[in-house]
Amino acid sequence: MFAATNQFITNIDLLVLAAYVLVLCLVGWWAGKKEKVKSDDYFLAGRSLPWYVVGTSQVASNISAPEIVGAIGGAFLYGICIAVWSWGNIMSFSLLIWLFIPFLLASRVFTIPQFLEKRFNPSMRLFFAIVTILANVTTFLAAVLYIGGLTLREVMGMKVEASSFMGLSMDWNLLIGIIVIAFFSGIWAIYGGLRSVAWTDFLTLVFIIAGIIGISYFGLKSLSGDANSLLEGWNIMLERNEAQTGVWKEVVEQHAESVAGPGHTSYNRLSVVQPLTHKVIPWPQLILITFTISIWYNVINQFIIQRILGAKSQWDARMGMVLAGYLKIVLPFLIVVPGLILFATHPQLLKGEFSTLGPIADGAYLTLVKQYLPVGLVGLFLAALFGAIQSTVNSVLNSTSTIFTIDIVKEHIKPDISEKAQIRCGIISSAGFLLLAVVIAYGMFYFSDADIFVYVQSLYSFFAPPFAAVFLLGILWRRINGKGALWAVSLGFVLGIALKVCVGMGVFDNNFFPWLNSFLNQAAVNWAFCMLVCLVVSLMTEPPPAEKVADNLTINWRKLNIFDGVSGSKWYHNILLWWGIFVVIIIALVIRFW
Repeated sequence: MFAATNQFITNIDLLVLAAYVLVLCLVGWWAGKKEKVKSDDYFLAGRSLPWYVVGTSQVASNISAPEIVGAIGGAFLYGICIAVWSWGNIMSFSLLIWLFIPFLLASRVFTIPQFLEKRFNPSMRLFFAIVTILANVTTFLAAVLYIGGLTLREVMGMKVEASSFMGLSMDWNLLIGIIVIAFFSGIWAIYGGLRSVAWTDFLTLVFIIAGIIGISYFGLKSLSGDANSLLEGWNIMLERNEAQTGVWKEVVEQHAESVAGPGHTSYNRLSVVQPLTHKVIPWPQLILITFTISIWYNVINQFIIQRILGAKSQWDARMGMVLAGYLKIVLPFLIVVPGLILFATHPQLLKGEFSTLGPIADGAYLTLVKQYLPVGLVGLFLAALFGAIQSTVNSVLNSTSTIFTIDIVKEHIKPDISEKAQIRCGIISSAGFLLLAVVIAYGMFYFSDADIFVYVQSLYSFFAPPFAAVFLLGILWRRINGKGALWAVSLGFVLGIALKVCVGMGVFDNNFFPWLNSFLNQAAVNWAFCMLVCLVVSLMTEPPPAEKVADNLTINWRKLNIFDGVSGSKWYHNILLWWGIFVVIIIALVIRFW
């Protein structure tokens, strides 16, 4: 079953990978060994996380295997516009730093559903809790485990072992790979809670950055030929991605309509500004993505925001997000550049029908690893990829079990559950959700022609808009009530399903609103619809009671002072200073690649 077919890792690489796993285990054990007497010890690390752990853990948990594998493959297919998924965080990070963090910390909640109950009603809490659990298991955990299983199968040189089981074709090596990845990835979330998760994330990010830098460094050196120059390799990479000549121009023109939309004969791979009908990032999303997806992902997504809820102070929470912003500047260069390098060196891989290129794009990172990384660095890259997998699995498991325990079990099943029983429930539910994710991850084998990057992002665009709309309105305006919020999210999910059905039936093809084939444009329409429903229903019904619009739940514009506690003890601790530099750099990058 484990016979090698294309094994390309050496014993040295395996030693590097084993050393990483050993260090990771030591850090996870050290961080999680503290006795967990209270539930916030397990679920929120005792609210003790320093800023550098908040920031690095937020980014490490965000850079999952689909982000690395998918973004490299996405850049190979679509170009530099994939960087918008990182650079576009500037607005949601800024809103989080200056407006939302004070409310989230002042409310002293464990979970975002708790906050939504305080601001709206218990129905919103239950609705969001259920949707979050579903999204975490299907969108985050399953996709990450699937990519992890594929990677383990490929790097270990396992055959694609297909056999029949109860009428289904089974790839047993893939299933074993998923199970192995699930076990080693989920163990620290189950054992140590958020404290183990956050500190292992801190270590993981170092390996992620080091591993991906290696591919770009050796790839650019190889592109430069005898010059052996990074700058020369960079210039050649950009020139070939302009696709003005040769096979590069040929494949861009071949897939122009599939990428940019009907009527397009070409597209600019080196621009973040893409046509309205672009498959992945149409130009309005340079702004709208903040409101349709980023607010949900970065502000009310439990597995991301849990680090902020676990911060030891408001200054640590804010400065942690500033650090995350700087890392988001750097990461696209680390993740997108390898995809551009592969297009520059192997454009012929894009010949063929666009619908068949998903697996090729998802395998792009392995092509680069095999071609460019020397002995030892292959192990480092695999450690980085494994780190990204375990970081996301740990984070998602911890947040999912937190919501299940606090918002489902304690709220609706056993209100008198003790602190220790809550911890026990978190451990057991983590194991259960991990097992369910393994089953769903393997189920993705039967849809393996799908582009993993598009799969994940399209699910984001389905889950995010309704909640992003009502959360933003609820924070900004006291007149918004629970009825308006509940009607908005309910009808929003109905509209989201209807749009997906219409795309599947080809309703938007040709000249009938073809721009609605883009999942991000669908998200924008859904978000605007939910905003309207929430406003109309709220204004047609009674105002919310006073306790639902207290100053710790909505913005009091008369008392607003966003600069409280931003200076720190020294000038270089000033949050406003470092946030301002971050904003300037992002604006400069967008202008450069306009």
